[in-house]
Amino acid sequence: MSRSWILIISGIVIGAIALALAMAGNPPNMGVCVACFIRDSAGSLNLHSTATVQYLRPEIFGFVIGAFAAALIFKEFKAKAGSAPIIRFTLGFLMMTGCLVFLGCPLRMVLRIGAGDLNAVIGLVGLVVGIGIGSLFLKKGFSLPRNYSQSSIEGILFPVTCIVLLIMFLWNSDIFSASEKGPGASHAPVWLSIIAGLVIGVVVQRTRFCFIGMAKNVFLSRNYNMALGVLALTLIVAAGNLYLDKFTLGFDNQPIAHTDGVWNFLSMMLVGLCGVFITGCPLRQLISAGQGSSDAAISVLGMLIGAAFAHNFSFASSPAGPTENGKIVVIAGIILVLAIGVIYTVMTRKFLENATDES
Repeated sequence: MSRSWILIISGIVIGAIALALAMAGNPPNMGVCVACFIRDSAGSLNLHSTATVQYLRPEIFGFVIGAFAAALIFKEFKAKAGSAPIIRFTLGFLMMTGCLVFLGCPLRMVLRIGAGDLNAVIGLVGLVVGIGIGSLFLKKGFSLPRNYSQSSIEGILFPVTCIVLLIMFLWNSDIFSASEKGPGASHAPVWLSIIAGLVIGVVVQRTRFCFIGMAKNVFLSRNYNMALGVLALTLIVAAGNLYLDKFTLGFDNQPIAHTDGVWNFLSMMLVGLCGVFITGCPLRQLISAGQGSSDAAISVLGMLIGAAFAHNFSFASSPAGPTENGKIVVIAGIILVLAIGVIYTVMTRKFLENATDES
């Protein structure tokens, strides 16, 4: 089967699972939202106290465990670490900030588009612009320092931690905080969430499906295979929403969304920039962490702490719109990420020039 068809089928599978989870109880247009799930999980671990967004989402653990199992089975598990951990933590933090100002990760953005939410189209434009700018840095030589092979213990620590937390949740979920109302109180049955997460984890690990990678492939190599997968995902979600009478075309009255176009654009632009520099969207970071990348695990920890900060310090938006703190952090984040891009582009080019002179 060609690479194009594999990615198209993968997009259909992920879209169908997202629809099924929304029908089974996950919030509207949020059948799968990695940023929202990490935010809810941060609340369940009492890292923030916003009562409406607290629930230890089993899907998160399914993504990691599914990727971990697939990597072991297909001999792709590789323990690696050591590539600019503080930078990666910071970029993960800022990527989560952008997601929560927009109210969704790139996957939820596509699900919102598939339900007729035109605010998400503005977010898509911002995401593509951010990825385009990040791709220009890559063309100019941007690169974070290389990583190094580690012991297997280093690679399995993150997926094992996820397994332990999931077992604790299944044994006694009362030890974790849980919302009684709001998005955190809306969730599919635990067994369905786990199965859905496992399937998506395996699919993404095997296909390298990534929303940041989609646009980056187009910009850097004119490769549209992954774009076809994302298009298939969008179309299956749109068809499902039309069939279920849940398709509402427009800007207003969209579930868990706001209509401020400027900040929908800028927040997703920040997400795109960060995603290019750490090589992947929030879902891709979880999958990479599951297959042994401690660099990706550091980015995930940055996202977890970013979610906590977003609610403890009022960065996160609400359906009423973005907050002033959220706007400040997005602008500061874009400036900081651009500075990181310039610094590491210059550093890499100087390193290559010195290596050429020495040879």
